[in-house]
Amino acid sequence: MKIKRSRAPAGSWQFWLIMVLPLAYIIIFSYVPMSGVLMAFKDYSPRRGIWQSPWVGLRWFKQFLTTPSGVTVIVNTLRLGFYSLLAGFPIPILLAIGLNEIRSLRFKKTVQMVTYAPYFISTVVMVGMLMQITDLRLGILNRLLTLFGGQAVNFFGSAEIFPHLYVWSGVWQTMGYSSIIYIAALAGINKELQEAAVVDGVSRVQRIWYVDLPAIQPTVIILLIFNCGSIMSIGFEKTYLMQNSINMPTAEVISTFVYKVGLQNANYSFSTAVGLFNSLVAFGLMMAVNQLSKKLTDTSVW
Repeated sequence: MKIKRSRAPAGSWQFWLIMVLPLAYIIIFSYVPMSGVLMAFKDYSPRRGIWQSPWVGLRWFKQFLTTPSGVTVIVNTLRLGFYSLLAGFPIPILLAIGLNEIRSLRFKKTVQMVTYAPYFISTVVMVGMLMQITDLRLGILNRLLTLFGGQAVNFFGSAEIFPHLYVWSGVWQTMGYSSIIYIAALAGINKELQEAAVVDGVSRVQRIWYVDLPAIQPTVIILLIFNCGSIMSIGFEKTYLMQNSINMPTAEVISTFVYKVGLQNANYSFSTAVGLFNSLVAFGLMMAVNQLSKKLTDTSVW
């Protein structure tokens, strides 16, 4: 008996036609450049190319992990990453719950517009605004401090203040946009559960604690896993623009270090090794948090 082969349904070529450009983009700009990771294990020379350059093994990794500057950069990156996570992750959840409890539609839309708008400010403009607001002589913040009898503070010229300035400006800029997914999750909660809780006589705080938060718990956990994976991914643009010679002890992070070593000093192999180390640590953090979440809450990315 002859077996008849199944054929693709008519019109399926349109689907593959649509997928050609995204797949080509991913392959060309994401997977093909991954061959450049080999530079981390070689003494790369532009004249010889990647394949002809001599192998050096883990020399650049050892150099990065054993030098004082490398240890400082790792500590600064971890400090800013964990600080950003602790400060920036809960606030969008609280904002979403607060917006969900607002009954006035006009007031709710006003708050949403005010909190969403900073997200669309470019990094360059936002850092420029920070410099103007915290200017030592003309900044409104220092004017208020001196008005109430305090001393003017050089915010951008302090290594101790830099982490707070970086993190809380980021919280202000992203909290509104980050709360959108939580607002969507809260909108999907079964209204019958909330009405049943009200009939049982629970307060508003108890209803939020026992109904709303458990309902959005899977969403919170998934986003927490992804945020833990991005702890090492401190943005280059904002950090680089906020850096100066005074706050450098706490402002130098892996992304700016790679730029200075790789492009400015033309040490491509060393910068590639540092970037690969950063990616591996970030991936390891996400895997660890994912497994921990899977054991404790039965919620995980995979």
